Amino acid sequence: MTGADTLVSVGLPTRNGAERLERVIGSVLAQDHERIQLVICDNASTDGTEELCRALAKDDDRILYHRQPENVGILGNFMTAGRIAQGEFFRWVSDDDWLEPACVSRSLQAFADDERLLLVTTQIAYTGPDGVTSTAEYEGVGLLSDDPVERFTEMLRMLNESHLLIDPLYGLFRREPLVAIRRRNMLREDEVFATKLALTGPWGHVPEVLGRRNWKHETPSILARRLDVPAWQARFATTLQCREMLRWLQEAELTDEQRRRARAAVYRMFLVRQQRVAARRSRKLARMATRPLSRGR
Repeated sequence: MTGADTLVSVGLPTRNGAERLERVIGSVLAQDHERIQLVICDNASTDGTEELCRALAKDDDRILYHRQPENVGILGNFMTAGRIAQGEFFRWVSDDDWLEPACVSRSLQAFADDERLLLVTTQIAYTGPDGVTSTAEYEGVGLLSDDPVERFTEMLRMLNESHLLIDPLYGLFRREPLVAIRRRNMLREDEVFATKLALTGPWGHVPEVLGRRNWKHETPSILARRLDVPAWQARFATTLQCREMLRWLQEAELTDEQRRRARAAVYRMFLVRQQRVAARRSRKLARMATRPLSRGR
């Protein structure tokens, strides 16, 4: 059961975020749900993050500050926040995000209305490097299904459509089943994780903008460096992603018929993405072929 006395933990992984933290921390502590725990997971920052967080935690007992003794990577720091949190429900927030005051309470209401749910997402507004803010309303129902393959297929559809529709990484979870899911550090791990969540249980969705995030597109090679994965993975990101999904399907509790359907959905996703890559390369070659040759001097 959920209610005013339900403890909700919000995990805030950060590294060298001293200049950004006060805004997001303020938005978490301003939630209209009373029982909030803010778990700040500092990934061995070298700026003033530690001093700021320790001072804030001293003044507010809702804040739990944890400092990694060494850099454990982005994924490792995210996972630590979930493990050390104490709430029945858990949500991640990035150090440059911002939450509306009703974000937690509206999500908890969705859990109260449907106790099957593993996760509740909300509509999110994304601001790009150009300052333009965009959002999109998800109107599907596939993620509410009791059929894990229907949920899985719906998640794959959205991954090929738009990141604006839904972001499961920044929804509100039941914490225990969340931290039980194994994760592997790799490119597009967030998309793989989303499909694992889809197989685990039904999702709810609140069609209101209750969170705000900054968004920038990064090439696979840049992401590989940030995630500390081998550079060669950037050339095979889609193949590795689909292979990891297929590996997880082998472990999931599915019937043979469900597993066949899920595999077919992964193959369709792979083909769509490969076709898009081929189309981009063709357009690039066409532009190069029509570009006038510069004359030597």
